[in-house]
This record gives sequence, structure tokens and C-alpha cells, in this order.
Amino acid sequence: MRHFDEIFEISAGRKGGAEALEEMLDRPKPAAELTAIPDDRWLSQMTRSIFQAGFNWKVVDNMWPGFETVFHGFDVGRCRMLSDEDIDAMVSDSRIIRNGMKIRSVRDNAIFLAELAAEAGSAAQLFGTWPAEDYVDLVLMLKQRGSRLGGNSGPYFLRFMGVDSFILSRDVTARLIAEGVIDKTPSSQKAQRAVQEAFNIWRG
Repeated sequence: MRHFDEIFEISAGRKGGAEALEEMLDRPKPAAELTAIPDDRWLSQMTRSIFQAGFNWKVVDNMWPGFETVFHGFDVGRCRMLSDEDIDAMVSDSRIIRNGMKIRSVRDNAIFLAELAAEAGSAAQLFGTWPAEDYVDLVLMLKQRGSRLGGNSGPYFLRFMGVDSFILSRDVTARLIAEGVIDKTPSSQKAQRAVQEAFNIWRG
């Protein structure tokens, strides 16, 4: 397995140089900044990532003000109390993308975030202080306890919120395979932990 500096040089050569590559990189937010983000913003981005999955991101972005209005600013308390009748009405609301299962996930994930808040003081506290060295377990927790947060929806949600994270895109997976970390797309927990170990080494 190459040193991270070598991998960076390979990437820089393909992206127009080190400076150009640096400009493309997202920087994680410090824990203090993450834990100060209100839980409604976590629900908002969580929902946005779910609706972007398998859909045109630009369409979702253009419609997002409507989502904020329909879902009451993603207030966790209000969203977790949505009734089936409320959700049925939202399926007919032209201000949002009318996908019933994804709309229902807002209520489910509001309940999920409320549970995290009861456990940690706030969902932001849990997300903001989760150790980057154990990121795969955070992704697994989102998949198991959240709604529609499997695949890359959970990782994209965390990335866009500023959590120190990695996304197993096609290029990242190809490099991991080239470095001998995995031999195919990591679908098992064993393979995902091998990826985590590699990233922990490169972070050092």
C-alpha cells in the first residue's frame, strides 16, 4: 500500500496539479462547529441527500425552498408528529418531489434524530463528536437506525454537513483495489473495516 503522499501525487497529476486538487477537496468542520448545528439542519440535509439519490440533484436544489416550507423548516418535533394524513397530502404537493416513500422517511428520520438527541443531548452532539477513526460504524448506524440512509445517501449526508468522512465513489474504490486494500466494491462489514483501517493509516 502506497504512502498517502504518493496517492496524492497520482491524483494531482490527473486533476491539473496539486493546487487544483486542493481546491476540489472538502474540509471537515471542527467538532465545536458541528455540535452547534441545530438538529433541524441535520434533518434537512438528511432529507436532501435521500431525495437526491437516483434523481437529478439540480432539480432537488431548485425545489429545496419548497421542501423547507412544506416540512416546517424541518423542525424535528413537528416532523416526527406528522400523521399519515399529513403525509398523504404532501404526496400531492407540487412544491416538493412527490415520492411517497421518501416523504415518509422525513417522519421516520425525525423520530430517529429525536432518539439520538435523547441519548446524546442532541443529534449534532453525536455526529460532531463521533471519532473519524470509527466512521464506518457511524455509517452502519445510519443504515440500521435511519430510514433510506443506506448506500451513499448516509455518507453524502455526513460529507455535506462537514463530518470528517469518505465516500466510496467509483474512483475511490478503484484506488483502494489498486492499493490491495480490497478486491471489489466493499459490501461486507469486514471489507468496510479494511477500508477504515487504510484510511486511518493515511490520516496518520
